[in-house]
Amino acid sequence: MIVKTQQQLDGLMRIGQICGQTLLHMLRHVEPGITTKQLDNIGAAFMKQQGAASAPIMTYKYPGWTCISVNEAVAHGIPGERVLKAGDVVNIDVSATLEGYWADTGASMIIPPAKPEHARLLDQTRAALYAGMAQAVAGNRIYDISRAIEAVAVRGRYSVIRELTGHGVGLALHEDPTIPNYFQKHYDDVLVEGQVFTIEPFFSLGRGRIRTARDGWTLYTADRMISAQFEHTIVVQAGEPIAVTRVEGGH
Repeated sequence: MIVKTQQQLDGLMRIGQICGQTLLHMLRHVEPGITTKQLDNIGAAFMKQQGAASAPIMTYKYPGWTCISVNEAVAHGIPGERVLKAGDVVNIDVSATLEGYWADTGASMIIPPAKPEHARLLDQTRAALYAGMAQAVAGNRIYDISRAIEAVAVRGRYSVIRELTGHGVGLALHEDPTIPNYFQKHYDDVLVEGQVFTIEPFFSLGRGRIRTARDGWTLYTADRMISAQFEHTIVVQAGEPIAVTRVEGGH
């Protein structure tokens, strides 16, 4: 999507803020003893109150309103009977649609107590998101974003999960362009003002290879190592991008 009118930006902001507030609401309910299905129900109720619909349900008939991935699960974790416990690394990905506009956001957190290496992984993955966002400026190229994200991974000695990328969004859940989390010189498209996409680094403590679980949805690290993800939907500007999913108190 390329935002060309104030009406389009307003619509995108509305759904972006709903996604961001839903994510924050869910993260605040993460605690030992809650199941991922109960957590998903909390997010579903919040979204319904805002009049929004789940993007993965609308697009893929996904079996949950949100994706909740725990520990070795990287992404697309189906909400179910898994009971969260102290020390778990929990990722929540929220995408939704309202009035023809779509947005997508995600964040990882640790249920205390946190292992230092897990806390650092989350801190650096979040830092990579903002390093990428700083390069999302009209006139730069896609690979400038990718290179900035990869640089954070290299400094921290983390693996980038290469199969998972940022993506265009706005009029559908997944659009062009693809935004890789590592440098590839052929991703040289010039960013234009008004362009809408997600930036979402995925870092792992292990080798960064993933497999699909038997449920056909959940992606997990092949070596069962911990991973983290942080994501915003952004609108490219001449300067700092607009993060439509960023909310007060969130990531």
